[in-house]
Amino acid sequence: MGFAEKVPAGFGATARAAVLPAKKQMANKHICFVAPHAWPVLSRDPHIKVMGGAEVQQSILARLFVANGYRVSMVTMDYGQPDRSVVDGVTVYKTFAPDAGVPVLRFLHPRITSMWRALRAVDADIYYCRSASIWLWLVTEFCRRNGKRSLYAGASDVDFLPEVGGQIRYARDRWLYRRGLAAADAIVAQNEAQRESCREHCGRDAVVIPSCYELPQERRAAQRDCVLWVAMIQESKRPELLLEIAARLPQRRFVMIGGPRPGHEAFYERMRAQAAALPNVEFKGFLPLAQVEPWFDRARVFVNTSRYEGMPNTFLQAWARGLPTVATVDVGAPGAYAMFQDADAAAAEIQALYADDGHWAMRSAACRSYFAQKYAPETVLEQYGEVFQALVG
Repeated sequence: MGFAEKVPAGFGATARAAVLPAKKQMANKHICFVAPHAWPVLSRDPHIKVMGGAEVQQSILARLFVANGYRVSMVTMDYGQPDRSVVDGVTVYKTFAPDAGVPVLRFLHPRITSMWRALRAVDADIYYCRSASIWLWLVTEFCRRNGKRSLYAGASDVDFLPEVGGQIRYARDRWLYRRGLAAADAIVAQNEAQRESCREHCGRDAVVIPSCYELPQERRAAQRDCVLWVAMIQESKRPELLLEIAARLPQRRFVMIGGPRPGHEAFYERMRAQAAALPNVEFKGFLPLAQVEPWFDRARVFVNTSRYEGMPNTFLQAWARGLPTVATVDVGAPGAYAMFQDADAAAAEIQALYADDGHWAMRSAACRSYFAQKYAPETVLEQYGEVFQALVG
């Protein structure tokens, strides 16, 4: 099967976020991100092998809000950091350690109890959750009892489906998440498909606000000499499809970056062994975000092989650099990438992007332009400001 081509967008230029007028930024309003796994990403700790897309996006937004006049806190798990650490202006409240407590009983203590204490200690105006979990239920219950406001931001196209796409392991937790979704004061979707899914399955409207990203301030020019794949190594990301593509292009260098999803270590080891059998594949495993960024600078093509996504941060990392992207998911971004349905089609497009500099330049300009129009920080900041104004203004 061939590619489903997207219509190229117009041309524009990226810009760094600018401070908005006081009425937009709602100076001194206090936003709290409830992000249990975000400490390793926010703190840039290279020794803790935890990095999810929702955590990356919340860390980006937290810094963006601080830079534009908001008070920002974050509630995370206890990874050994001091309580109320301040990172780039974000005050971090810690709760329970990942493995603390007795199985079954630890659901209540220390997890629920320590999280509730942290929410109360923060005393924010708005509590922000991203990605399907039981914490949305706890946050909405806390806000209801304490006169606060809650916001849920979808992180995947399956977040609003009745069974949450199997993302949440236990039926009890799926039920609690859906209760939280029904009680949230505002819902943010990444794209129109998520908004429609929220309406259909949850009976709630959502505001569409895309993810955002800023290029690192310090970057080095690099030769674009590899095909890059970056994701958590789990079944839904289909890393085996990338290996099929690599087998069809032995003359091209492929780089795979990603750590295992907890509980799926056997799958990770299987993928690592299969990658080792291909001489043109370099399997990096987990890398901290700061070490992942330079690989986007040196890649010729970025490849996504997922079954489903929301808006992957990796797309934004690629598009901001003008890195042509080929993918199996439709994220509703015309002109920014080309879709494929099998390894043969992907291999053909990748080869074309190597062999035809004009084709590469056209796709590079298209994805860079689309990023500038939709995902620049100042655009996202203004949209969130309007949501916050409606919640507490």
